[in-house]
Amino acid sequence: MTHVLSCDFGTGGVRVGLFDLDAGRLVAAGEAPYATRHIPPDRAEQDPEEWWSALLTCVPAVLAKADNPEIAAVCVATFSSTVVVCDREGHPIHPAILWMDARAAQEARETEAADHPVMEYCGGGDAAEWLVPKAMWLKRNAPDIYARAEIICEALDFVNFRLCGAWAGSVMNATCKWNWDSRTAAFVPELYRQFGVAELMEKLPNRIEPIGSVIGEMTAEAARALGISGRPVVVQGGIDAHMGTFGADTITPGRMLLIGGTSNVHLTQVPDDGRAITGVWGPYPGALTPELRMIEGGQVSAGSILNWLARDIFGLDEDGFADLCRESEAIDFSTTGLLALDFWMGNRTPYRDAQLRGAMLGLSLSHDRATIFRACVTAVALGAANVVRDLERQGVGIEHLVVAGGILRNPMWLAATVDAIGKPARVVTGDNLSLYGAAIASSVALGRFATMSEAAGSIPAPSELREPDAERHAAYTRMLDEYREAVDVLSPILNRLARQGAGT
Repeated sequence: MTHVLSCDFGTGGVRVGLFDLDAGRLVAAGEAPYATRHIPPDRAEQDPEEWWSALLTCVPAVLAKADNPEIAAVCVATFSSTVVVCDREGHPIHPAILWMDARAAQEARETEAADHPVMEYCGGGDAAEWLVPKAMWLKRNAPDIYARAEIICEALDFVNFRLCGAWAGSVMNATCKWNWDSRTAAFVPELYRQFGVAELMEKLPNRIEPIGSVIGEMTAEAARALGISGRPVVVQGGIDAHMGTFGADTITPGRMLLIGGTSNVHLTQVPDDGRAITGVWGPYPGALTPELRMIEGGQVSAGSILNWLARDIFGLDEDGFADLCRESEAIDFSTTGLLALDFWMGNRTPYRDAQLRGAMLGLSLSHDRATIFRACVTAVALGAANVVRDLERQGVGIEHLVVAGGILRNPMWLAATVDAIGKPARVVTGDNLSLYGAAIASSVALGRFATMSEAAGSIPAPSELREPDAERHAAYTRMLDEYREAVDVLSPILNRLARQGAGT
């Protein structure tokens, strides 16, 4: 039997899966948490050492469930654009700037002025979430830290370095988040000079490897710490949601993977025909597979809004949260008289505005917390449907939808999302797809498949078909028109409020 380990670092913790490649199945899994520090008004940080500590806890526990088999390969997926600032030996000198951190909104807007063909890959400008604007922010606002930094990288690069001692970026992350030119497989130093961070070239991992390639052997020190016998190879992975597309087998045009969790991500691919598609991140040529362009849609705030409302605002524990969901699920979403906008931490797509903010319209003294919670669930579902509507408006047909992630733990949110989009959905019922995608990458690295495209779907995750309710879809469609109108009217006000909150 050939066993491989998949490691998925998400916002709340790391999840580890042990796979048997010969049987094509997940053998064991486990997870370990770490903390996020939220700093008003729009910052979020984590300690990279806590990621490593969580991995050291989780891996031995997972291996023990299967009598500690020999491991042939390890592949990592992580949240993207969580930026680590460290020395060349991998010691952090600053907290990691989390993907949802919006401190670099001004810097992101400035990237829109750059005139270079590579900027067309990301729709003409970077997002506040991405590494390059965050590096620009560090140079301006923490110049001592920026000057001391020998490495500025993604969480993925940091974890891989801890595993094998080599600094190597992923083609996926570099193409999608670093303004790397995937067509020429080269950095674009003139862009960094335009952005005022010319020296960033020397701080980034300059070795860029495709998904499914071998970065190096695990160090003896890391193997001992993780309880692994021998020296498995460390395989290049990528962004967690994007790696999930290989597990979902949604890498061909017309297929979309929607991963619902703390944030929502919508991933699909289109032919490499040069056609412009606006309002999304991309289309990125070759970021996922060499022959196609990848489109990334998404919502910065999704499940995080529901958790914030139930736990931070209403002060509910697990039982109280479950009761609130049951009470809210019984409410007819179309008759609450409430309309919410789901922009607590800005909007990724289709508005691409880091300074949009959340709103609740139609409040009266007759509304209670269940109706308010239901309105927020509706808002998140409408936000997902809005991404799909905008893509289809531009001729990007979505014929096959796969839904996965933490959304499956909230039946009301899942049903609302499927009904709002109005398409049959294959709902993944097993462990997270990022683990499956990472295991598929390991199978390519070990020579079982020639390419990631060939390997996609080779380790199938359990799933079931979910049909939308036609009547509810019609109601959501009417509400989506109101949602879009509200965005048009309120955007200037919401942007002003965001600037006031940031003191600018």
